[in-house]
Amino acid sequence: MLPALRRTARAALRGPVHTVEKPLIHTRLHLILGCAVVLLAQGLLGSAQTPTMSRQPFTIDQALSAPFPTALVTARTGTIAWVFNSRGRRSIWVADPPEYNARQVTLYDTDDGQDLTQLAFSPDGRTVLFVRGGGPNRRGESPNPSSDPAGAERAIWMVPAGGGVPRKLVAGSDPAVSPDGRSVAFLGGDAISVIGFEPDATARPIVRARGTLGSLRWSPDGTRLAFVSDRGSHSFVGVHDLAARQVRWMDPGVDGDFEPTWSPDSRHVAFGRIPADFTPGAFTPEREGPPWSIRVADVMTGASREAFRASAGRGSVYREVVGDQQFIWTADGHLVFAWERDGWTHLYAVPASGGSPRLLTPGDGEVEHVSLGLDGRTIVYASNQSDLSRRDLWRVTATGAPERLTTGAMVEWSPVMTGDGRSVAYLRSDARNPARPAILVPGSAGRDLALGAMPPDFPAAALVEPQVVTFEAADGMRIPAQLFLPAGLGVGERRPAVIFLHGGSRRQMLPAWHYGSYYHHAYALNQYLTSRGFVVLSVNFRSGIGYGLEFREALGYGAAGASEFNDVLGAGLYLRNRPDVDGRRIGLWGGSYGGYLTAMGLSRASSLFAAGVDIHGVHDWTNGIRNFVPAYDPLIQVEAARLALQSSPMASLDGWRSPVLLIHGDDDRNVAFTETGRLVEQLRRRGVEHELVIFPDEVHSFLLHRSWRRALEAAADFLERRLAQ
Repeated sequence: MLPALRRTARAALRGPVHTVEKPLIHTRLHLILGCAVVLLAQGLLGSAQTPTMSRQPFTIDQALSAPFPTALVTARTGTIAWVFNSRGRRSIWVADPPEYNARQVTLYDTDDGQDLTQLAFSPDGRTVLFVRGGGPNRRGESPNPSSDPAGAERAIWMVPAGGGVPRKLVAGSDPAVSPDGRSVAFLGGDAISVIGFEPDATARPIVRARGTLGSLRWSPDGTRLAFVSDRGSHSFVGVHDLAARQVRWMDPGVDGDFEPTWSPDSRHVAFGRIPADFTPGAFTPEREGPPWSIRVADVMTGASREAFRASAGRGSVYREVVGDQQFIWTADGHLVFAWERDGWTHLYAVPASGGSPRLLTPGDGEVEHVSLGLDGRTIVYASNQSDLSRRDLWRVTATGAPERLTTGAMVEWSPVMTGDGRSVAYLRSDARNPARPAILVPGSAGRDLALGAMPPDFPAAALVEPQVVTFEAADGMRIPAQLFLPAGLGVGERRPAVIFLHGGSRRQMLPAWHYGSYYHHAYALNQYLTSRGFVVLSVNFRSGIGYGLEFREALGYGAAGASEFNDVLGAGLYLRNRPDVDGRRIGLWGGSYGGYLTAMGLSRASSLFAAGVDIHGVHDWTNGIRNFVPAYDPLIQVEAARLALQSSPMASLDGWRSPVLLIHGDDDRNVAFTETGRLVEQLRRRGVEHELVIFPDEVHSFLLHRSWRRALEAAADFLERRLAQ
């Protein structure tokens, strides 16, 4: 749980499910270059033959038919569990050692948009806890995308791992099972509460505190519970003593304290500290700042000492990884954490007593998904250091050397060690076969689990393998991308083309089915468009992840100058100059941050981009930033607000000529629905052709399968009508 002002833009416009995280600077050179490039494009657009579109080998519904796995967890018994979302029907599956034959243990058989998340095993491995339903918006409303007149709630449920009828335990979220397995702490209302597992158990509040509560962590001996109280401008780590019924704050100050982790002996808590920042902003580069630190506190007194402080410059701004713990206190007395000291997100270890940090994961590449084995020593992680376009699995200890576990063209992520400490369960995909759970047993190659869950008509054989390419942006920067080429391209044949722009912007598209649900859907549409004869370019524009700190924190990106627009222009010219592309028929599509860049392309370069699909995009940064940082005030931060507006599509609407399809759900918690409403108002005034697909009660990353299907079918239909006829 990162402090609010530091976490908001990191996950803000990403689209998928990890909810909301955090994210100034120069130039308007891109505006000059943009005009020059557009004029050049106008002069170069020559005649091109009309292609014959390829026959449709599969439908979008078939491309979306594979179940998508999430929330992979393991029990001490070795049993693993995960969630499968199959066409909107979400279920929990488990697999037991040593055979790991997968079986389904719950069945929610309707596409109702009620998510299953936060899986956790009881210590004996016999029970799986999970949360059904999404978190509330700022008005306290739970997601109800099916518009169920009975409403919706977020509640903690439990089901026997061996199968049975799920039972609702209590309304709430963030379950943390006590070490003795007799109760669970959770968040509900404005309190941290505890409830037993008995059918007639009643919840009792144990902590009521100001701020937003989260990051519940039991001490190993089960006598105390650590948590975070985030109060906007600052946050505290608290420790509740259950016997004494007392909260003690760990060295409280004016900074942002976050992510408590316990020492094995339950006597100390380590946590991160981010220096106070009272100049709120978002979607601007943060290459350096006041260095963050790790502190270790005595739970009996609350006094703390510094165990680690980042150096100035690179790595001084905190960078998180994907995992249940940002700081890992190992059984042998080390603290393991992520740090960008050399410009890449790596794992380091430092003795909990303090000392010099040791690099655990050397090489050019980024560590992303991290988890600690049940032995308390072995850490498994996913990284792209062997191939920046993919992810492989590795393991390491605080005192050892990293060991690579997987190789090849697949993408692997979300590793968890099984109870015996030898096998690793994980998720994987490749270009043709979407995400699925797998198990890696010593002495053998990884094998897929739940093979029978794949629909027989899933069109794996009809899909193409994207090529990893780079092109030159309008300002000369090299930009990575994946190129999808349709089958049967004839010599001299020119096809329409589409550029895909991901959300985030802290995202990276891969030459394979994506590990995020949102981009799993996007990859499906890219493959479908390719099957319909389009050349598709999926662009990893600057400010995305996977290529190091300087690429991610690109100068002038986002609200500080929209430097990514150079990448959009460069992508258009790259396609325009290909002999297999009809330069008069190049389109754009993207969602969230990708919707923002789609609108930028259409408003600033309609002569190059003939049409676009903008899904819940930001159109005015001065409004969009406040959705993540309420304290941001354009009337106070005048210069930043002026630059933010100039970096927005709304500043260049007079140049918008190309038709656009706009798609948005009106319960979007990431991008306000008014972003689309205000854009439509201005497009109407200018007579710009536009079409709308609106989903009442849908959120940002659509929860209903039928919403995804309708959105992608509408996008494909629009692009075919506008570009392929």
